[in-house]
Amino acid sequence: MYGGGYIFEETKNGKPESEDQGKLKNFEAKIAAGEKIEPSDWMPAEYRKQLIRMIEQHAHSEIIGALPEGTWITRAPGFRRKMALMAKVQDEVGHAQLLYSAAETLGKPREDMINDLITGKSKYSNVFNYPAVTWADTAVIAWLIDAGAIINQVANSKGSYGPYCRALERICIEESFHLKYGHDNVVFLATGTPKQREMVQDALNRWWKPIMHFFGPSDKISVHTETLMRWKVKMASNDDMRQKFLDMYVPKIWELKLTIPDPNLKKNQTSGKWEYTEPDWEEFKRVINGDGPCNKERLAVRRKSEEKGEWVRRALMRQDEQYVTPLS
Repeated sequence: MYGGGYIFEETKNGKPESEDQGKLKNFEAKIAAGEKIEPSDWMPAEYRKQLIRMIEQHAHSEIIGALPEGTWITRAPGFRRKMALMAKVQDEVGHAQLLYSAAETLGKPREDMINDLITGKSKYSNVFNYPAVTWADTAVIAWLIDAGAIINQVANSKGSYGPYCRALERICIEESFHLKYGHDNVVFLATGTPKQREMVQDALNRWWKPIMHFFGPSDKISVHTETLMRWKVKMASNDDMRQKFLDMYVPKIWELKLTIPDPNLKKNQTSGKWEYTEPDWEEFKRVINGDGPCNKERLAVRRKSEEKGEWVRRALMRQDEQYVTPLS
């Protein structure tokens, strides 16, 4: 079969009927040499499948991720904060468009990706299924969630698939501004009045668990890591990225005299690794699969947006003359 103009491997029961071992050897040699795979290049069916899954989920996470912060645009404290948050939300939606475009080069139409999102077939990051209760939540999201995203995306921007890597390079530049914006907000609150400190500490308490979930399941139980890393789709394991995040941001949090809600968090001086309470991976699975505090709300917003915007898409694509003004 084909899609997006590129040839797919014929499959049976979801697996390739046969893959040319010579082509596979050349493909893996190209990756080992640090070269990029481009859309017109031959690639194994599993490589294409995993890339579509990963890039599509990333795109969904960007567009759904705009929702918790977007609800605070009208309530932001002051015009400066309002304008900054509006720009950030706009960036996140733009990132989704870049990523959908990258995924489309693998043959899956954007319409199918959006449909899979709003029907619940495709997943997105667990962190965006939790509520942003106060203004301090937006600060913690912009600082620490975006920090985790940058760690993930900087690593993967050095991966093997050209369109995804190029999209990530641009996204990471913009995310670095988001991180600075979030850090400024957190510092302002943490060095403010007792009420402001209490508010940001409360937000950190509620978001720490989703943050620890953010990088994905422990390497001991992750089902995708080995394949993704072999073909340089993913450049670091979940646990390695979690350790890097803790290395970079625990000292910054402590510097602000904020408390991290994990009594077991400490650095092992012998191994150099952080020790922490093992995240509840059963909760992670429940939230990913639709049973989180805001899953239904998030998808309902996206579904409504898709329905309300249908006439615009049809007009732009000239699929229905009812919506098109004839050129004079």
